[in-house]
Amino acid sequence: MTTIAIVDYGMGNFHSVARALRYAAPDADIRICNRAADIDAADRVVFPGQGAMADCMRTLNESGLAQAVVHAARAKPLLGVCVGEQMLFESSEEGETACLGLFPGTVRRFAGEPFADAQAPADGTERLKVPHMGWNQVRQTRSHALWAGIPDHTHFYFVHSYYAAPADPALTVGETDYGVTFTCAVAADNIFAVQFHPEKSAAHGLRLYRNFVDWNP
Repeated sequence: MTTIAIVDYGMGNFHSVARALRYAAPDADIRICNRAADIDAADRVVFPGQGAMADCMRTLNESGLAQAVVHAARAKPLLGVCVGEQMLFESSEEGETACLGLFPGTVRRFAGEPFADAQAPADGTERLKVPHMGWNQVRQTRSHALWAGIPDHTHFYFVHSYYAAPADPALTVGETDYGVTFTCAVAADNIFAVQFHPEKSAAHGLRLYRNFVDWNP
C-alpha cells in the first residue's frame, strides 16, 4: 500500500486535504505527519500551506520539518498546495521572506493598475479585489501526468493574494488570468505544485489528487 505523508507543521488545511485524498485514493495509506522520520518513511509527500508566508516559514523551521520537505522534494513524488507551492521558491514579497529555494523565482503580490489598492480610474472601471478568491480557469501550458483526465481550462478554486513567479519559464505547467496572467501550477522532475486548492475543487480536484497517487515520475 502506498503511504502518503501530509506535512503538518501547524499552518495548513491538513485535515481537508487528508479527507480529499482518502476519498480520491481509498487504496492509499494517508497520514498527517508532524515528525521528520514519518515524512522520510513515506512513499509520497503532500505539502500544503495557508496563512502569511513569514508565519509559515517560521513555523516550518521551528517544527524541524523543513529539511524533511527538502529531502522529500529531491527523492520522491511531492505535491505542493497553495502556500506549499509558494514556499518551494527562493523568496516572497510577503514579509520579504526567504523560502526553501527549491525552484528559482519569487512570490509576488497582486498589485498595480487592475487591483483595488491602486487609484480608482476616472472612467469608473471596477478594480479587482485582493485576495483573488473563487473559481477560475486553469490553462494547461504543457502536458503532464497530473493533468490526465482533466480538460484544459477547467475551473479550480483559489484563495490567495500572492502568486509564484518562476525565473525559469519551463517550470510553468498551468496559468490563470486575474488582472495579470500568472503561473498557478509548476512541475519539475518529481515535484508538482499548484496555487489553487484541489481539495476545494470538486471532481477535477479529486482527479488531480488521484493522478498524484498514480504518478511515477
